[in-house]
Amino acid sequence: MPYKLFDTSRLQLKPLTERVHDVKISVNTEVEPLQEDIRDSEDILAVANAIKLAKKEKATVLMMYGAHVIRTGNSPGMIRLMKEGYVTHFATNGAGSIHDFELAMIGETCESVARYISEGQFGLWKETGLLNEAVVIGDKEGLGFGEAVGKYIWENDFKFKEQSVLAMAYHFGIPATVHVGIGNDIVHEHPNFDPAATGRATYRDFLIYAESVLNLQNGVFLNFGSAVTGPEVYLKALAMARNVAKQENKNINRLTTAVFDVLPLEGNTKKEPEKTNPQYYFRPWKTILARTVANGGQSYYICGKHQQTIPALVNILLEREK
Repeated sequence: MPYKLFDTSRLQLKPLTERVHDVKISVNTEVEPLQEDIRDSEDILAVANAIKLAKKEKATVLMMYGAHVIRTGNSPGMIRLMKEGYVTHFATNGAGSIHDFELAMIGETCESVARYISEGQFGLWKETGLLNEAVVIGDKEGLGFGEAVGKYIWENDFKFKEQSVLAMAYHFGIPATVHVGIGNDIVHEHPNFDPAATGRATYRDFLIYAESVLNLQNGVFLNFGSAVTGPEVYLKALAMARNVAKQENKNINRLTTAVFDVLPLEGNTKKEPEKTNPQYYFRPWKTILARTVANGGQSYYICGKHQQTIPALVNILLEREK
């Protein structure tokens, strides 16, 4: 149908220097004192042991994370896990890549939605749109979304590139994939957004992700603060991987999954909640903690702020405490 399209050339983009930022790079170097109940939790110790075993078995340890994980200053810990070989694949949504990109570029990120949506300026910042340029360049080279952005940050020598998960993953040759839903992210507002390039690049990332899941037997899947993208991408990739494994008379059933989030869950999280329970619709529970480990896996739910749980896991794995 010949419906009228919004003309993005009419938009006014302002420089990032005019935006009030809610998060600064200093957050990424400050860690809250670790709470003993999180640090000494039997569940987090079990997850750490599973990661150590996966490393020994050379199995996949895939960490999926939402944007809030980056906003709360966890990049240094995640990069440390990368360097030490405890995480073999990082994955995030589009917003996670945007916060990573902005922090690497200017050391600041995050705007007041309430303020800037009222002004008609939310997300419309010129420099942030360079992420679209990074994806277009990377797509022409056959790269996935995450590698394209990481390469752009690294090769353009962004001031804070060594605190960027995507850039450091590119530097160390570790998969870092970005799973985008078009229309979800502020860069999709920009006139230079290329939906075809983004679609190809993020689909490549999905296939890279699925390939990592093929090696999830004896491995670990971690989901930090991603309530929809995390469980949904994992579910489809696991179905694909198990389909191929079955044809080769192999299994992907002995795996450990862990969800780290701030929502208190009631009941046995290792079993799927009843549909009458509103928490049934919290996808990480039924998908990650119950359904996908029903045939021999283990699952754990760790409730706490990400700036507590990630440092705790890092410290346990590195066998040191703060």
